[in-house]
Amino acid sequence: MMSLEEFLEMLDDIADEIPRKFFEGLNSGIILRPEAKVHPDSDPWKLLWVMGEYRISPTLGRSIYIYYGSFERLHGDLDRESLRKKVRHTVIHEFQHHLESLAGENGLAVEDARRMARYKRGDYLF
Repeated sequence: MMSLEEFLEMLDDIADEIPRKFFEGLNSGIILRPEAKVHPDSDPWKLLWVMGEYRISPTLGRSIYIYYGSFERLHGDLDRESLRKKVRHTVIHEFQHHLESLAGENGLAVEDARRMARYKRGDYLF
């Protein structure tokens, strides 16, 4: 797995690919967190790692969190290009949450809830 600094460089490069217009209203931008995060509803026998999340906070506003430690635990053995694809997918997913939130939509949140319901039933294939 690449270092936290290398991961941040890659994340910055991915962010540079996103049209600037998509960042409107994203008060705190993209925040890289060093820790791994397990979903609070995770099965202790089949952990569900949180790779990224979109947050709206009364104090920080809108932000996207990316969890380096989760990528390290789940994808630490991937080559650089494969890891980049996973990170890019996560960033795009969180931007979709952001843009839908601005538009008053919640289609992706509904799909995420469906996936979580499948996970809770024991269907771990997303």
